[in-house]
Amino acid sequence: MKYMALIYTDGQGTDAAVLEKYMAFGQEARAAGVNLGGNELAPVSTATTVRVRDGETLVTDGPYAEAKEQLGGYFLLECASIDEAVEWAAQIPGAASGAVEVRPVHVDEEAGS
Repeated sequence: MKYMALIYTDGQGTDAAVLEKYMAFGQEARAAGVNLGGNELAPVSTATTVRVRDGETLVTDGPYAEAKEQLGGYFLLECASIDEAVEWAAQIPGAASGAVEVRPVHVDEEAGS
């Protein structure tokens, strides 16, 4: 089953030592056949939020809401269970200073995705 590990940080950027830890995690998870991909996201200041209300598209610069922790990146994990996904998520460097949210990825069997 696929799980999305969403990494929430304080948005202050990542120093070289922490970046190396992310690279090491990615390599270890890939070697174990768990890491299907992932990326760091651009700063929240570059975000654009889109809403449609009463048929009108509303576009706002910035994130949906102000928050202490901001979505900073993600890993897509292939794991046998939520417990295994949580074990891998606990090894993501952002879990030590922020949070990692783990969610099953919905697969639409009819669409083949």
